[in-house]
Amino acid sequence: MGMSPSPDGTNAALSCPAYRTGVDIETLKRAFLDNLFFVQGKPVALATQHDYYMALACMVRDRMLHRWNGTAESYTRDRARTVCYLSAEFLMGPHLGNNLINMGIYDQVKQAIAELGLDFEELLAQEEEPGLGNGGLGRLAACYLDSMASLEIPSLGYGIRYEFGIFEQGLRDGWQVERTDKWLRYGNPWELARPEWSKEVKFGGRTESYIDDQGHYHVRWVADHKVMGVPYDTPILGYQVNTANTLRLWKAEALESFDFAVFNQGNYYGAVEEKILSENLTKVLYPNDETSAGKQLRLEQQFFFVSCSLQDMFRILKGQQIPIEKFHEKFAIQLNDTHPAIALLS
Repeated sequence: MGMSPSPDGTNAALSCPAYRTGVDIETLKRAFLDNLFFVQGKPVALATQHDYYMALACMVRDRMLHRWNGTAESYTRDRARTVCYLSAEFLMGPHLGNNLINMGIYDQVKQAIAELGLDFEELLAQEEEPGLGNGGLGRLAACYLDSMASLEIPSLGYGIRYEFGIFEQGLRDGWQVERTDKWLRYGNPWELARPEWSKEVKFGGRTESYIDDQGHYHVRWVADHKVMGVPYDTPILGYQVNTANTLRLWKAEALESFDFAVFNQGNYYGAVEEKILSENLTKVLYPNDETSAGKQLRLEQQFFFVSCSLQDMFRILKGQQIPIEKFHEKFAIQLNDTHPAIALLS
């Protein structure tokens, strides 16, 4: 494909001070080869088109991180008032081409890829459509995030990291066939997991009253079931500005994904029952709600991501040493449609 190994046979980028941030053609080519070798772990002889796409995406993300981290640092330092946009959908579209345009390096990257003997348009086509939205509602949310970043308005988008999208459409004998939308099957180079900011969400249960050591009456919630919400962050670049805001999506995980004692008793399915039950929460966008179980799952999805998001806002308050009484001065919350309306009751 026109690419030849470097003298040491690695195809890796040579040590270069700006190889993660530079945008001249030669630096971009070296950075691409570096990511192919060290991130994808592939020599040119074994690389697939998807490997090339991932190397390109990681190269672009490297050049976004300075803006993203700088924006987060600025917001934290200034304790900036932040718009929190809660939505069950974010129809973002493919990230690669959009990020190149927003950074103003589309033409340079296209030329660098062409000089390496690769088809730039073919690499763009390798990106899976993020399965996070269905239609107008999700596109509206995406436009809000793009616009706020371009206007340099501090903002956070909160939603659900669906493992599978609404569905993948096919045609058979003139009829629509719905297939599983496995948009995450090969990984997502645009997101970073933040397990250190995970939040616990409680479902069901009962309340219990008790008297503390000082004789004060209290009521506590004893949950039937607990789920861990793990955040995944995606940078949202503004158009030709230095601001990069964040889309924070929550994935449901079990507090304990594997019960070793149950497994050793021979109950192999029971050992992972908690994992299956918990992860069902964020499996699919808009589960069928014709049954009562489907209605309950939708409600639990909404409660899950609203609870995680509000808890995350309290974490930010604490980190910036802002009293909880000034919550309204730090955050302005916008709800996209009725899905996160349970936030009003919290």
